Amino acid sequence: MDIVLLTTNTTHHLYYAWKLSECFDLQAIFLETQSPTPNFETEHPFEEERVSYEQDVLLANFSGSFATLGDTREFVSVNELESVTALRVLAPDVILVFGVGKLAKPVFQMASLACLNLHGGNPERYRGLDSHLWAIYHQDFDELVTSLHHIDAQLDTGDMVFQTHLKLNQDSRLHELRTLNTQACVNLSLLALTSLNDIG
Repeated sequence: MDIVLLTTNTTHHLYYAWKLSECFDLQAIFLETQSPTPNFETEHPFEEERVSYEQDVLLANFSGSFATLGDTREFVSVNELESVTALRVLAPDVILVFGVGKLAKPVFQMASLACLNLHGGNPERYRGLDSHLWAIYHQDFDELVTSLHHIDAQLDTGDMVFQTHLKLNQDSRLHELRTLNTQACVNLSLLALTSLNDIG
């Protein structure tokens, strides 16, 4: 089964790719380099603590890079012509999406079996970025979930595949949240890939 991962070059996404590659070969990894640039300040001090925590916890036993996990290519946007052309040549069975912008139709239709997106939250209540933070802001703690869903033409509206609650406890800290979400993303993805592999 040919699998292409669309993601960005961050610590938690590297961990995700590493854990997937332990069970399934990644045909290619496309790294999107553009990021949203709002015209107001969005940085928060906890983000540095979060990155440090992820490096210590998620990558404690890994010293490689995306390139050591599969054919890795960079694109400003995974929707650009060069990316679409590369996907057409690769003809993947499955496209996994973790952390890139909204996909154009020519991209998500390229997978022969499924194009699946990982969403940190419940897309029926919180779509787009920082969904867990919005759930916390609204004290909607039951919606601290991780979702895996199909991609369609709208943002985070595709049919649900799997969803799981994050395993929090009274000692959980905000900077640990993305690590817990990423570990859940790995588990949901491996469940889906195993099912698709059995079908294919």
